[in-house]
Amino acid sequence: MHLNDPIFVQYFYWVQGIFTGDWGIALFTQRNVLLDVQEFLPSTVELIAVAAIIDLLIAVPLGLVAGRYANSAVDNGVRILSYIGIAIPSFVVAVLLQISLGYGTHLFPIIGRLSQTTAPPPTITGLYTIDSLLTGNFGAFGDALWHLVLPAFALALGPIAQEARIMRSAVVENLHSDYTLSEISHGLPERTIALKYLMKPSLIPTITIYALDISAQIGNAFLIELIFNWPGFSRYGLNAMLSKDLNAIVAVVLVAGIMFAVANILVDLVVGYLDPRIRLRGRSGE
Repeated sequence: MHLNDPIFVQYFYWVQGIFTGDWGIALFTQRNVLLDVQEFLPSTVELIAVAAIIDLLIAVPLGLVAGRYANSAVDNGVRILSYIGIAIPSFVVAVLLQISLGYGTHLFPIIGRLSQTTAPPPTITGLYTIDSLLTGNFGAFGDALWHLVLPAFALALGPIAQEARIMRSAVVENLHSDYTLSEISHGLPERTIALKYLMKPSLIPTITIYALDISAQIGNAFLIELIFNWPGFSRYGLNAMLSKDLNAIVAVVLVAGIMFAVANILVDLVVGYLDPRIRLRGRSGE
């Protein structure tokens, strides 16, 4: 690790190793950290992707309805649920889901990625749901998806609450804008106004937070993966911290940083698509 060299020399060798595939040896797996990343990262990416889909499908409609009917019983109910979702830690939600829907009713599995009776699909992407579909193994696909429900929902609840509030505030603000009032005065159907003219500008602040929440899910998934015995990258990072494994910890931080950078780039592209004024401003050089 060149610890006897100056810090800039250590950094040079580290960067060189990153680009040549030498990420150092993990203490508790005794192999190249890059191999660990390739093995454990896909399962966490799959978990985060399903959580992101659940987040988007719930947060946006909740925020849209709450904002459209501001200060009504529906709005108050959504706001109360949002406060509860923000206040309760995700690991508490995970344990409650395990007790109520796992131990209590046996509706969902509570540990692992697949049942013991289901063979893993051949590794193509490392994502069991995708690999199962690519190989035509629909039984494994259903089992993998069933195992994803509880941990993904526990991971998504906090972002759902936060983004629903942001969406609601944006809808309330845009509802009183001149163009919305003009559309209402022209007698356009309420559904058309809400879905075509009101939702699009209201999505801009929501998408910004949504992308950052997704990139932060590696850190948020540490305890979720531990509770559900999920063999993912976040659990690997937790074990690295407990073992004081510097090479593995640096790899976890590097991957998390890359996810943040990619999320910010994607946010700029999506926001530019949603708001033409941003694209035009960029082209004019203002």
